[in-house]
Parts: sequence; C-alpha cells; structure tokens
Amino acid sequence: MLPKTPMPAPPARDGLPPGQRGRAMAAVLTGVALATLDTAIANTALPTIAADLAVDPGASVWIVNAYQLAVVATLLPIAALGEIVGQRRIYIGGFVLFTAASLVCALAWSLPTLVAARVFQGIGASALMAVNIALIRFIYPANRLGRGVGLNAFVVGVGFAVGPTVASLILVTAPWPWLFAVNVPIGLGALVLAWTALPETGRSGNRFDVPGAALNAAAFALLVLGLGEAAHEAPPWHIGAEIAGAFACFALLLRRQAGHPAPMLAADLLGRPLFALSALTAVCSFAAQGLAFVSLPFLFQHTLGRSQVETGFLMTPWPVVVAVLAPVAGRLSDRYPPGLLGGLGLAVLAVGMGLLAALPESPSVLDIGWRMAVCGAGFGFFQAPNLRAIMTSAPAARSGGASGIVATARLLGQTLGAALVAACFTLAEAHGPALALGLGGVFAGVASAVSFLRLAVRPDDAAGAA
Repeated sequence: MLPKTPMPAPPARDGLPPGQRGRAMAAVLTGVALATLDTAIANTALPTIAADLAVDPGASVWIVNAYQLAVVATLLPIAALGEIVGQRRIYIGGFVLFTAASLVCALAWSLPTLVAARVFQGIGASALMAVNIALIRFIYPANRLGRGVGLNAFVVGVGFAVGPTVASLILVTAPWPWLFAVNVPIGLGALVLAWTALPETGRSGNRFDVPGAALNAAAFALLVLGLGEAAHEAPPWHIGAEIAGAFACFALLLRRQAGHPAPMLAADLLGRPLFALSALTAVCSFAAQGLAFVSLPFLFQHTLGRSQVETGFLMTPWPVVVAVLAPVAGRLSDRYPPGLLGGLGLAVLAVGMGLLAALPESPSVLDIGWRMAVCGAGFGFFQAPNLRAIMTSAPAARSGGASGIVATARLLGQTLGAALVAACFTLAEAHGPALALGLGGVFAGVASAVSFLRLAVRPDDAAGAA
C-alpha cells in the first residue's frame, strides 16, 4: 500500500481574465484538434504509406495500432502525473513531444522508424488528451464551464468530420510525409500560446507510482489488444489469455493503490454516484458511436454499392451536426441538469441508429442524410453536458484524474464498439451492418437510461466540484 499524502487546497475557481482565457483555449483546442486529426489522417493514408515504404498492407496497420496503444496505455498515468507536477507542465511537455515526434514521422525512412516515432507521437497526444479537460476547468469560471467543454466537443466533432478530407487534400498535392510535417509549425505556434497563457493548476504532494503506471499500461494495452484480436477472429485461447492478463493487472493495480488519496485508476472518483454514472454513460455512448462508425462504411459500400467518395460525404452529417450542437448543449448544461440533457440526447441517438438499421433497400442520399443528422443531433446534445457532469462531480484537486477518465472512457467505448462490429459480421454476415447499428441503438438506449438515473442523485452525493 502506498503512503497517504494530504491533498493540497484546490486552486481558485474564478477562471482566467477574458483575454488570457481566449489564448489559453486556443492552445488547448489546438492540441485537441491535432490529436483528433492525427488518427483519422493516418487511417486514410495507410495504403499510400504502405506502397511508398514497400511493406505489406497488413504490417502497415501498426502505424495506427502503435499510436492507439501508446495513447490508451499512458492516459491514466499521465493524468496522475499531471496532478503531481501540474497540468500546465504536462500539456506543454505533450506539445513538445508530439511536435518533435511528428517531425521524425515526416523524416522516417522505414516502417520500424515510422512505427517507433508514432509511439512517441501517441504518448504526446496522450498528454494532450489526458489533461485538456482539467485545464478547461481552470480556464473558465465554474458557472461557465459548460461553454468551455462545449467548445472542446465542437473541435472534436470538426476533427472527425474533416480528418479524411484533410488527408486526401494533402495526398493530392504532396507526398505522405507532409501529413506529419504540417503538425510541426502548428505545434510550435500552439506551444508559444500554451507557454504564455495556460494557468497553473496546483500540485499534489503525492509521489508518482512507477510500478502502478506499469500495471496500468499493461492492463489497458492487453485489454485493447484482446478486443482488437477478437475483432480479427484470432484464436480464442489467445484472446482469452490477453483479456485474463488485463484483468489480472487491473486487480493488482487496485490492490497496490488501495487507500491512496489519488489512485491512478480513479476508484475514489468512481465511488461518487454522479461521476460513476457519467463515466458509464460515456462508455456506452462511445460504444454506440464505435458500432456506427465502423459498420456504416460497410453498409454504404458493400450493401448499398456506394463509392468511397460517396461514403465519405454520407458519413459527414453526423460529425457536422455534433460540431454545431455541442456548443449549444454546453451552454445549456450551465443551466439545466446534465442528466436530463444527456438522457434526451442519447434517446434521440438510439432512435436515429434504429432508423439507420431500418433503411430501405435502395435509400436516397436524403434518406441516409437525415438519419445521420438525427444521430449527430443526439450525440452532440449528450457530449458536452456529460463532460461537464464528470468534471464538476470530482474535487478540483482531482481534475487530472477526472480528465484522464474522460479520455479513457471514450477510447474504451470506441474499441468495444469496433470489436462488437466484427462479432455482428460473423453472426449475421450480409446483415452484419444492420445488426451492428441495432446493437448500437441498444447501447445508446442503455446510456440514456443511465443518464436519467443521474437525476436521482442527491446534491450532497454529487458534491465535490467547487
């Protein structure tokens, strides 16, 4: 058991002056945009990179996998480190590492070199994602936090919407190394903003638990690998061994950090009803999104016979509507209960996914487009209020841990959704996409019910934010 260390008094919650607030948010949102865009850009460019480096397309998948594994394995340890040394330092360090690794990616001369650089780029992105919501909590005053997280959700939505388009435009005009090289000047500019405008958020007196970080990294890496290999129909014993190893590492981590005032895997925060319900809502809703975003391209191209370009346009209404509604929902969450807003939004998402699953045999663009917009409206109305609920249900001194849970819940939900799509394809073959969308509707319905449960949480159970 690690020794207890008293938590410091939380920093002031009055937010930054308007001018500094704008610069600080520009730095935070740039980091969010780069981390979001980078996954979509690399996915789109895999065939081009594989051909240029003369490697097998299957091996090139590690360009994406290395980045994702680095992110998921380091999110919570970096969030914990942020509470110890300050979120500002972590964010600036993340920018430095992400920018430097992007330059190495652009100069990579072989697949191993590129994969190694992507690991470091993923760690840098993890630092940006692990503490960005915690920083927003100290940039905005408590009564306007919803606006800040709404802007964050808006940028994430835009990133998902334009990522493939940005990659295509770059590849049309320049070789693939420019996909990573463009991050360098943007990262340097944002680094200047971060250095001059980001607030100090205080530091705890805790020591960083290196063995705990190793157990956390192993647990999440094994879990993601197990889910990913299940999606690719690996031998059952192999999948079972990885999942069992993940749960063994989680058990050892919980035992090691029992009684710690700021555990890496935030068991203390998950003991708060509002926080736990909000985290569960996030996992279920992002699983629904993962089920949709992985299965829809197969539905559009294989079942409906649409081209790859048409598929890109058909996917666009969802993230665009999310980007439009997220700031609106964020503002509303400063006035109305997040449980109500999230529950209504996720109910709309469940209906939208059911409508997509029930598409006619030869739907028009309009038939598809308005259903995608319904899904985007539901998801956009949920995201910012849920972020606000997670952050305000945690003590200010635990903002880093709460921010890490936000990013972890998103990644776990999306990974679970992708694995379930593969199971649906195995069970239903040609009807796999429709089954996946229907299952996504079930996840969205469960998330809606969990969100409404938050309305029953007593105010004293949800306390601890201000």
